[in-house]
Parts: sequence; structure tokens; C-alpha cells
Amino acid sequence: MKGLNGKLRRPALILLVAACLNLAPLAQGGRDVSRETARAAREWVRDGVVYEIFPRVFSAEGNLGGITARLDRLKELGVNILWLMPIHPIGREKKKGTIGSPYAVRDYYAVNPDYGTADDLKRLVGEAHRRGMKVIIDIVANHTSWDSVMMKTPEFYVHDAQGRITYPHDWTDVAKLNYDNPALRKYMTDMLVHWVKDFDLDGFRCDVAADVPTDFWERARAELEKVKPDIVMLAEADKPELLVRAFDLDYSWSLHSALTDVLQGRKPASVLREVWEADAGRYPRGALRMRFSDNHDERRAIARFGEPAALAAEALMFTLDGVPMLYNGMEAGDTAESGAPALFERLSIFWPIAERRPQFPRFYRQMIALRKAHASLRGGDLQWLHNSDGSRVVTFARRDAAEEIVVAVNFSTQPFAGTVEVPGGAPFTEITPDTREPLRDAAAPVERAAPARPPGVPDLKLDAWGYRIFRRQK
Repeated sequence: MKGLNGKLRRPALILLVAACLNLAPLAQGGRDVSRETARAAREWVRDGVVYEIFPRVFSAEGNLGGITARLDRLKELGVNILWLMPIHPIGREKKKGTIGSPYAVRDYYAVNPDYGTADDLKRLVGEAHRRGMKVIIDIVANHTSWDSVMMKTPEFYVHDAQGRITYPHDWTDVAKLNYDNPALRKYMTDMLVHWVKDFDLDGFRCDVAADVPTDFWERARAELEKVKPDIVMLAEADKPELLVRAFDLDYSWSLHSALTDVLQGRKPASVLREVWEADAGRYPRGALRMRFSDNHDERRAIARFGEPAALAAEALMFTLDGVPMLYNGMEAGDTAESGAPALFERLSIFWPIAERRPQFPRFYRQMIALRKAHASLRGGDLQWLHNSDGSRVVTFARRDAAEEIVVAVNFSTQPFAGTVEVPGGAPFTEITPDTREPLRDAAAPVERAAPARPPGVPDLKLDAWGYRIFRRQK
């Protein structure tokens, strides 16, 4: 989360500067881990597509049952990791908005009664597992609401110079937890184990993970793996040291910020490569990043940048290295959160919008199918390719032992006609999904001959905000 008040938190700004300057030791005060190796993530994580669900807005019911009833639709979409935003009761003291933020948790051991019961959550997890999908929940370990059940133990919290419990950053509706207290660490670890052991959850998305000590996460992970070795830990952070032992993947916040600058015309497309390379230089080897253009902290990309730009951004996110994430409603072209404080109010997704924007559900089904059909898009090496207008167009290759895929995305309002430098070899075929027509077989995207001469794709044409994807076997 960027901050409960919707503003960009200061550490994120520091990280963007650090990434651009490649100052690894300065990133959120972390150590330089660029020469270390990241912990190995499970295959189902590396091959996965994360789907973020805000239970309050996902369905008309606004509860866990509303999610369970729509699991078949999510299975058909192709996602395999369901991330539920906080399911716990929301604090009322000092709350923001009518309802309050789901990130102001009153009781870590309870289910928000607005969402249902513990049995409803168990039913949701069980039904998702039967469909081959994993379920993780959001854990807000950095802070609680002011009326939290934990307030009866004030030493669990950080105090200011006057002895008063204080809050993190400028988030006045929550109270900061004190990880210098061993009893607090045990309470939080036992709580995490409870959710995995009693609800068969597959892991956690950990909010503001960088503000919680790294050694806490490492020890908690060890305890969780005693209960369920095959878990996933996703850090809402941009702190490289977290991926050495504690977490499987984290947010690529710096790339997201750069993407926003590019889409808004403040920076050239080439900054995407620059930030990617700076991140690669400060992260441990083999680190896995989550790629995204939308999330619950942002207005919808379609509302901010327009439909073609939103799809261009997602074409990049689904073909870069890492694990792509969808925020519920993106696949329908939803714009419901264009200006409303959805974290603090009820503003349901308007699913019928997909009938007016059919290219959105087709795009996501086809891009997910494309990613599943090509191992190089899930785990291949990435090499940036030079093109004749790097200020507007991004080009790169994904390669493994069997194939090479070349991706080109135009991040401008003007068509592109130019060249891209691709090493010689066999001719390419074009595998760009066609969102104008329904996909005949989502499991096997149709390949069509590319209008390019062998040995590569030196000549390239792209529409405004256009993207094209080419493939050749080795």
C-alpha cells in the first residue's frame, strides 16, 4: 500500500532515486545483496498469474461467498494465485471515510463479519484448491487500528517521546507496532501460523513489508514452512534483502513509477529499460518481481491513461520477466475507481462494462494463455533490443533453450515505422493476440506469419499504443 491517505510514501520516492542511481545499500536502509542469490520460488509461483481481490467491491454481495460463486470465471480467465485484500475486522476509531480502511485491522484472528464467517473462508479456500488455484491473504503486520484488541497490551506499540502510542509515516488512522518487543514478534508469528494451519492458506501478501524488520520475516517464514513447506510470501516492498531468505517475490514499485511517467508523457520509453537494469543491479541474483500497472492504491490505468495505453502497459507487464498481477475488474475494462476513495467506501466493480469493452476480457484471456503456452515468457532470459526510436518504443527478447520471443510496445500516440536489431537466425512468426476477435482456443494461441523478412524482424510497424509479439524456434 502506498499509504492509507492515498499519497506516495516517502520510502517509495527514495527507492526510485536509488534505483535510478543504482545505490543498492541506500534502498530503504537495506544491505547490499546484489552478489547474493535470491531464495528459489516454487514453480507454481514463477509460472503464476496473481489476481488481487477486494472482497468489498468484487461482487454485488461484497463478501467471501460472492468470490466463491465466481471461482469458475476466475479459473476460465487463467489466473492461479488469488490474493484477498485484508479479510479482518476494520477499526472504527480515527477511521477514514464511511467504512474505514481494510488496512486498519482491529483483530488479526477474526474475519470481518461484513465478509462472512471463518467457515465461509474455509469454503472459499477449499473450492479454489479444487480448481487448482492457490489462495493468499493480505497481512498488515506493520500497524493496527487504534481500537485493536492488541491495545490492551500497550507495549506492543511504538511510543513517542511523550510516551504516547504513535503512528507510522503520516497514516493517522493506524498505530505503529513495536518489533523490538519479543512478545509482539511471537504474537505475530503465532497468528501467521494460525491462518496457514487452520485455514489451509497458501501464503501471504505482506503489507508495507519493508517497514517490518527483515529478521522477523525470515524467522516467521521458517515457522510457517514447518506447517506448510509449499507456501508463497509476497512483499509489498522494494527492498532487495527481503528476497534472500524471507520472500519469494516483491513489488516492482520503481518500474511501476517509471511506467506511469512514460504513460503520462513525462519521460521517454527508454527509462523503463534504465530502471529495470538499475533494479537488476541491486537485487540478488534470480530475484522474482511482481509486475503490475494497476492495484488498489491507484486510480484505474484505463481512467488515467485511456484504453489503448492501458492495454499497452499490460502487454509489457505480461511479457517482462517476473509474475504479472491483475487487480479485480481490469479484465472488464472497469473504471469504477476513477475518482472515488474506494479503500474507505463501497464502490462495486461494474462488471457489465465488459460488454462495451470486449477487447479487455479477450486481451487478458489471450495474454494469460500466451504466457502459459510459452515457457520463455515465464522463465526465459530477458535481453533488451535496440530500435530506431527508443524514446517511444520498447523492444526486448525473451529466450530459453527452445525458443526466442521478441516483444515491441509503442508507448506513444503516434504510429511507429522503423527497425529493431535482432540477431540472425530462423524467421519469426507473429503471435500477437488479436483482441478484435474471440480466441478460438485459449490454450493454443494461433500463430500467423509475420510480415518480416528472415533472419529476424528488422522492419517493424506499430499503431499508436500498439504492441506486437514474434516467436521463432531455436
